[in-house]
Amino acid sequence: MKILILGAKGMLGHELAKVFSDKDKYEVTLWDREELDITDQEAVDAKVKELHPEVIINAAAYTAIDKAESETDLVYKINAYAVGYLANLAKDIGALLIHFSTDYVFDGENNMGYKEDYPVKNPATVYGKSKKLAEKMIEDINPRHFLIRTQWLFGISGKNFIETMLRIADEGKDLKVVNDQFGSPTYAKDLAERVREMIEENRESGIYHITNSDTCNWYDFAQKIFELSDIRPSLKPVTSEEFAAPAKRPTYSMLINTKLPPLRSWQDALQAYLIETGRIKE
Repeated sequence: MKILILGAKGMLGHELAKVFSDKDKYEVTLWDREELDITDQEAVDAKVKELHPEVIINAAAYTAIDKAESETDLVYKINAYAVGYLANLAKDIGALLIHFSTDYVFDGENNMGYKEDYPVKNPATVYGKSKKLAEKMIEDINPRHFLIRTQWLFGISGKNFIETMLRIADEGKDLKVVNDQFGSPTYAKDLAERVREMIEENRESGIYHITNSDTCNWYDFAQKIFELSDIRPSLKPVTSEEFAAPAKRPTYSMLINTKLPPLRSWQDALQAYLIETGRIKE
C-alpha cells in the first residue's frame, strides 16, 4: 500500500512514520514543509499526483492556539484552505484522505462530552474555526475520508504538556495549572497505531473520535505526571480566568468514542510514555 504522510516531522507524523515502517506491507513517503508546502495548491496537485498514493495522511497543522488569534490568515491557509486542496486532490486520484481535527471545533459547554455526530457549532477560537471549516470541506468534497478528532496530544517528538511540567519542576519553579478544563490526554503513539488498524480493517468513511480512555482536568494530569515521576514540586490549581490565556479553552471537551474499541487509559499511556523517555523504570 502506497501511503503519503504529510507533517512527517511533527509529533504525530513521527509516530505515524514508525507504525507504517513495515516495508513488506507499506511504501511510505514522508514529507514535511521542506518537501511540500501544502498551502501551495499547484505544488500539491503536481507533486501528489505524480506520487499517486493510495492513502494521504495529513498530520500537518497550525497548532499554536494562542498565537493563532493574531495570525488568522496563516491559520486558515494551513488548517483550512490547504485541507481543501488535499481533499480535491485525493478525490481526483481516488485516495483515502485521513485528516486530524480537534475538540476545539465544539463550544466546550456540554458537560456530558461530544459524540461524533454532535453538531459542530460556535467554536470560540481562530484555531477551532479553521478546523471546523476544514471538516466541512472534507465532508463536502471527498467521500473517502477518515476525519479523526483527538485532543491533549503528547508524544516523543516535539513539545508537550508533560515535558513542560517536568522542565519547570526540574528548574525548581512553582507551578500553576488550570483545574476547570476537562478532556482526555492522548498518546500520539496510540493514536498512530489505531490509524493503522483502521486502514487495515477498511473502516467506513466518516468522523471518528480517538483519545485515550478516561477523563481528567489539566491539574489532575499534572498531579499524575509528578506522582509517577516521584517528584514533589509546588503545584497549585487555578481557574482558566486566573490563567488568562489569549485564546479561550473549551471547558468540557471530552470526545466520546462510539465507533471504535477503546484505547488504554490515559494513566497507562502516560506511564508508558515516561518509561519510553527514560523518566521512570518499568
